[in-house]
Amino acid sequence: MRFYSPLFVLILVFIALTTQIFAQTPISVQIKGKVVDAKSSAILDFATIKLLKADNNPFKATQSNLEGNFTFNDINEAGNFKISISFVGYNTLSRTITITNQKVIDLGILKLNKNADAVLNEVVVTGKKDVIQLGIDRKVFNADQSLATQGGTAADLLATVPSVQVDLDGNVSLRGTSNVRILIDGKPSTFGGSDVNAILQSLPANAIDKVELITNPSSKYDVEGQSGIINIVLKKNQRLGVNGNVNTSAGRFNNYNFNTGLNFRNEKWNFSGNYSLRSGDRIGFGSNNTRFLSTNNTSAFTTASQNTLRSDLTNTLKLGVERYFTPKTSLAISGNLNVGNEDARETLNQFFFNSNGDLQDRGPGENINTEDGYGYDLNVDFFHKFKNPGEELSTNFSYGKSNENDFENIVQQFFNSQGGLSDRLGVNRRNDVAQDNRNFNIQLDYIKPFSKTSKLEAGYRTTLRYSDEDQVSDTLVANFNSYNRDFDLTSLFEMEEFVHAVYSNYQKQFTENFGAQVGLRAEQAYLNTNFSRADINGTPNSAPGRLDYFRLYPSIFLTQKLKGNNQLQLSYSRRVNRPRGWQINPFPDVADRYNIRIGNPNLRPEDIHSFEFGYAKFWKAVTLTSSLYYRQVNDVVQSIRQQNPDQNGGTISRWFNIARNQSFGLELISRADIAKGFNITGNLNFFQTYFTGDASLGINDNDGFNWNGNLTSQMTITKKLSAQANLFYMAPRVMSQGRMKEMIAMDAGIKYDVLNKKGSIGLNLQDVFNSRRFGMLTDNGQFIQEFERRRQGQMYNLSFSYRFGKMENNQRRNNKRPENTGGGMGEESF
Repeated sequence: MRFYSPLFVLILVFIALTTQIFAQTPISVQIKGKVVDAKSSAILDFATIKLLKADNNPFKATQSNLEGNFTFNDINEAGNFKISISFVGYNTLSRTITITNQKVIDLGILKLNKNADAVLNEVVVTGKKDVIQLGIDRKVFNADQSLATQGGTAADLLATVPSVQVDLDGNVSLRGTSNVRILIDGKPSTFGGSDVNAILQSLPANAIDKVELITNPSSKYDVEGQSGIINIVLKKNQRLGVNGNVNTSAGRFNNYNFNTGLNFRNEKWNFSGNYSLRSGDRIGFGSNNTRFLSTNNTSAFTTASQNTLRSDLTNTLKLGVERYFTPKTSLAISGNLNVGNEDARETLNQFFFNSNGDLQDRGPGENINTEDGYGYDLNVDFFHKFKNPGEELSTNFSYGKSNENDFENIVQQFFNSQGGLSDRLGVNRRNDVAQDNRNFNIQLDYIKPFSKTSKLEAGYRTTLRYSDEDQVSDTLVANFNSYNRDFDLTSLFEMEEFVHAVYSNYQKQFTENFGAQVGLRAEQAYLNTNFSRADINGTPNSAPGRLDYFRLYPSIFLTQKLKGNNQLQLSYSRRVNRPRGWQINPFPDVADRYNIRIGNPNLRPEDIHSFEFGYAKFWKAVTLTSSLYYRQVNDVVQSIRQQNPDQNGGTISRWFNIARNQSFGLELISRADIAKGFNITGNLNFFQTYFTGDASLGINDNDGFNWNGNLTSQMTITKKLSAQANLFYMAPRVMSQGRMKEMIAMDAGIKYDVLNKKGSIGLNLQDVFNSRRFGMLTDNGQFIQEFERRRQGQMYNLSFSYRFGKMENNQRRNNKRPENTGGGMGEESF
C-alpha cells in the first residue's frame, strides 16, 4: 500500500477542497468583459484577469475563455475595485470600477497592446508579465522573467519550467517521461534533423519569448510524444519603426554569448534579423561499476571512470521579411542558418577484478572527437482572414537541411596486475561519420466559425524526413604503423520517414458554463530503412526494413465551469511515439567497447492512450491547477542491457519493444502572490508506474512509486532590482530493468535595470550546491550495473542586455494578423 496511501490521501484532500468550494455563497453581483488584441481584435483566450481592492490587495482572479470572455461571480462587497488584465507578450492593463447594488457590470471589450506604452480610454499600463500563467489544459512560461537562465541555452531554460526535467545530456522529460514532442513556433525544426538536443543546446535562452506545455493535446496538433507537447515560441517584434536589442554574457568555463536583433516595420513590411554566437566548455565526469552474477565470466567486477571536456562554438543567423498585402492577408518568408563545431576529449580508466576482488587488468584510454556541422531552413507562411469574423486560413512550407561530420580517434591499452601488457587486446581506432538530413513540412490549417459558440478546425500536414549516416572505421596495424579498413564497423544507414495527416476538430459551447470539443486525426506513416556494408572481399550486403501503418487518433474534451471560479475538464487522446534514428540504426556505438549500444531497425511505434481529469481554482492571490491522469503505452520502446558474450566483462544495450507500461498520476501546480512583489510557483507530480515484462527478453514485471517537484520564487526587491531562485528535485524513478537515481539542483539569478530600464545587468548561478547529476541502477539477473554522471563545479554568468529603438504608439495601425500565427499551441478554455 506504499503507493495507494499517499496518493489516496492527496485525492481525499482534493475532493474535500472541491466540496468546500462548491458550497460558496450565491451570486450577488456579476462582472464580465471580453479581452482582445488592440490592433487585430484577435481573441485573447487564457488571459489572466485579477480583481483588486482599492488598496491593490487581491480579491478574485480568473481567466478568459475560448471567446476571450471572462466572468466574476459571487461579488458581495461594495466599493471601489480595480480590474487588472495580463497576457504573455502584452502590456498589463487596469481599470477602476465601482460596485454598488448592480446585478451585472459589463466592461465590454478590453483591448491589450503589445510591447508599447499605451493609454486606451481609462486603461493604464502597469506591472510586469507573470512568470507563469496556469490553465486547466496548458501552462505558459514567460521566458523573459527567467533570471536564473540569463546567458544560458534553451535547455537551461526548460530545466526551470514546472513539469519539465532536463538531464546532463540535454534530454528533456515531461511528467517523468522523455518521450515528449518538442516544437519550435508550433512546428518541428526542419534544420536539426532528429537531434533536438543539439538545437536546444545551441539556441540562446534570450531568443525565447515563452514556453507552452500541453500534456494532452487535441487532434489538431502533432500526435507524437507520450506525455504531450513542449512548444518553444521565439521572440517576434511587431512594433512600428526601427528597434532592436543587444545581449551579451560571460561566465565560468570560458562561456561567452552574444546575441543581437534588429527589426524594421511599417504599414506594409516587416524586416527582421537576428545573430547569436555561443562558445564555451562543458566539463564533467562519470563512473560505471558492474558486478556480473554469472559464474562463466572470468571478470566478476569492473569499474570505470571518465573525465570529459567539450568545447563548443556555434553561430546562428536568422532573417525574415513579411509583406502585409491587406489588413487581413500577409506572406512571410524566413530563414535560419546554424554553423558550429565541437572538440571533445574524454579520458577513460577501466579496471577488471576477479571474484576474489583481485585486480586482473587495467585499461587507460582516450577518445578525441572533432565535430563540424551546419544546418539551414527556409520557411514560407501565408495567412488570410476572411470577412466572417474568426474565419482564417494559414499555410506553411518548410525545407531544412543539416550536415554533420564527426571524426573520432579511440586509443586504449590494457595492462595486467604486474604492469605488463595484458592478454586483452588494446584498440587504436578512428571513425569518420558523415550525417546528412533533409526535412520537409507542408501544412494547411483552416478555422470556420458557425456561430459565437461553435467552430470547426480542419487541416492537412505532410512531413518528410530523409537521413543518411555513413561511417568508415579503420584500425591501426601496429607492426606496419598503418590503418586497415574494419569492414565490420564500416556501414551506410539510410532512413526515410513520411507522415501524411488530416484532421478535424469541432468545438461547441452548449451553455455559458459547459463546452465540448471532439476531434479526429488520420495518419498514414511510412518508415523505410536500409543498412548496408561490404565484407572483407568487397561484396556488398544490405538489410532493408519497412514499417507501414495507418492509424486514427481521436480526442475528446469536456469542460465545465462551476461557481466560485472553479473549472473542470475531462479529456482523452490517442498518441504515438515513433522510434528515433539512433534507436533503429543497427550500427554499434563502440566508443566504449565494454559498454556497446546498438539500435533495432525492427522497432514498432508506441501506441499511447491518455486520460486526464483537470481542475482549476482561482483565489484572491492563488492559482491552482491539478490533474489526475492515466496513461497506457503499448509496445513500449526500452533500452535493454545484457551481458556481451563477445567481451569478457562487457555489456551491450539494444532497443526493444516490451509489452506495456501504465502510469497513474496526480499533478499539482500552484502560483501564489505571497506579498507585493513576491510570488512563488510550485509543482508536484506523483505517479505510480507498472511495467509489464517480456519473458523472451528476460524482463520481469516491475512497478514503483515516483515523484518530482519544482519550486520557483520571484522577488522584486526595488523598482530596479529583482531576484529569482529555482529548485528542482526528482525522486528515484522505476525503469523496466531497475531505477534511475534521484536528481536535485538549484539555480538562482538577479537582475538590475539600468539606462532608464532600456538595459539590464544580470548575474546567475546554475547548480548552486553542485548537486546536479544523472545516474541509473540496472539489475537484470545477469549483472548489476550502476553508473553516474555529474558536472564539475557550478556555472555562473554575468550578462548585459540593452533594448533600443522607437516605441511608437500609432493609432493608424491596421488589423494585421496576430503575432505567432501557427505557433500558438494549447487547447481552448471553455
